[in-house]
Amino acid sequence: MAKMTVEFDRCKGCGLCTTACPKGIVKLQQEKLNKKGYYTAVCIDEEKCIGCAFCAMMCPDCAITIGGDGK
Repeated sequence: MAKMTVEFDRCKGCGLCTTACPKGIVKLQQEKLNKKGYYTAVCIDEEKCIGCAFCAMMCPDCAITIGGDGK
């Protein structure tokens, strides 16, 4: 299945992707700030990701890509 990838230093943590995910598996992580000072989006359960790309479509900074299975 497709894999969600977030470009860590491009993400500004706006959270639009979290509302767009139909599976509810995109969240803003609270562990590490990027170089711009934002907590970034992450997929919390890659097995449940259906590769719909709604998160990527909602991202105003084009920080999210969907593709491949990560292998």
